[in-house]
Amino acid sequence: MGRVVAKRVQVFGRVQGVFFRAFVRDEALKFGVRGFVRNLSDGSVEAHLEGDEDAVQQVVSAMRIGPPAAKVVELKEEDVEAQGFEGFTILR
Repeated sequence: MGRVVAKRVQVFGRVQGVFFRAFVRDEALKFGVRGFVRNLSDGSVEAHLEGDEDAVQQVVSAMRIGPPAAKVVELKEEDVEAQGFEGFTILR
């Protein structure tokens, strides 16, 4: 297992109403990444990802593409402090 990291990722474009949050949750669970994903009022989607550095990068890479109906225009990511999440949750 590699280094544990935490990232805040915000995705812009056509990312709400296209199952983007469910897509991120599924990718996170596939790679053992913990945290949450939620819609923001500006139309973007925000995720907090924690886990093995390689696993987190796999999820971020998947988020750059998104599910078939999505159109990602921009993705911002920043390193943040780990919060010790267990599991992965879709927030409303």
